[in-house]
Amino acid sequence: MNPQYLSLVLCIGENQHSKHLREVFKIPAKKNEKDVDYEEFDEGKDSTLEASAEANASLDVTDLPGVGPAIGKRLAESGYKSVEAIAVASPRELAAAGSIGETTATKIVKAARDMLDIGFETADLMLERRRTAGRISTGSKALDELFGGGLETQSITEMYGSFRSGKTQMAHQLAVNIQLPPEKGGLSATAIYVDTEGTFRPERLVDMAEAVGLDPKKVLKKVVWARAYNSDHQILLCDQALEMATELNAKLLVLDSVTSHFRAEYTGRGTLAARQQKLNKHLHHLQRGGEVANMAIYITNQVMSRPDAFFGDPTTPVGGHVLAHVPQTRCYLRKSKGERRICRLVDSPNLPEGEAIFRVCKDGIRDVEGMTT
Repeated sequence: MNPQYLSLVLCIGENQHSKHLREVFKIPAKKNEKDVDYEEFDEGKDSTLEASAEANASLDVTDLPGVGPAIGKRLAESGYKSVEAIAVASPRELAAAGSIGETTATKIVKAARDMLDIGFETADLMLERRRTAGRISTGSKALDELFGGGLETQSITEMYGSFRSGKTQMAHQLAVNIQLPPEKGGLSATAIYVDTEGTFRPERLVDMAEAVGLDPKKVLKKVVWARAYNSDHQILLCDQALEMATELNAKLLVLDSVTSHFRAEYTGRGTLAARQQKLNKHLHHLQRGGEVANMAIYITNQVMSRPDAFFGDPTTPVGGHVLAHVPQTRCYLRKSKGERRICRLVDSPNLPEGEAIFRVCKDGIRDVEGMTT
């Protein structure tokens, strides 16, 4: 098991699952410490920060210099339950979460980064880590080919388009396909579904599960769903989803849609800056969580029409440049005749632009019969 994933599980809490992991991997239980807010840094202990990856697996937040049980508890309540989460946080965020000074927070963040050896690395190591990313089949061979083998974990995939273009149907299909074994295009894992528009329908999961030969009852039990009622609730649910991902063996997080509440709550030019800053922070947290938990993050997005577009397609996604820069893969879905839908790959760091035609039917996402790509 990857040490980073293991440490994420152990930092969630001392439950039955984490106790079992400690026994299997022979990790010592956490020591009882005095309830102190701050422990003085000892510069003579810098050499302890150069621990191996195996030793990092047993690290708890309270193992960091300067983090006692009281500070650790406050950080955990704010979502900083692992050394990895602290390492990628900013000192200002950590100071606010732990009610500590920014100087102390800076030292804690630096200690976490030193422990995990976060810094430069050669491209061959990056390539090896990229090979650990999984792929989830969409149910359409044409779409899978467009995506280089399916939706990728450790990254965000955005689908934007008008109503009835297939965004939510794709979300349901992925929630089913993630449960298939790897040889059939899945990852034998659980899906977490955050619904902001009230369009989640378990009946569709039943239809799609039967079409791929899965037991509908088992499929429904492996899709964890929650309804978000405002943007703050949406962010909270996504944070909770990332925290429990490893414990649930979840490899897919669906957010349908990412901009619905932001668009409704922040109206007018006067609130644009606040909305974009909040959305940007939310997206970056999703990105970091997907990398740590090795999850595929699938988000849908609404669209609007540009009144100044006199030629061509006036449709443009909501969220502006802030949203455009974060997802690794960005696709535009649009309706065609009957059940047919067209998916255009708009942006990807390693895949060429292209289009694929698929159909949405009772069985889910399928190829158009007799059509080649």
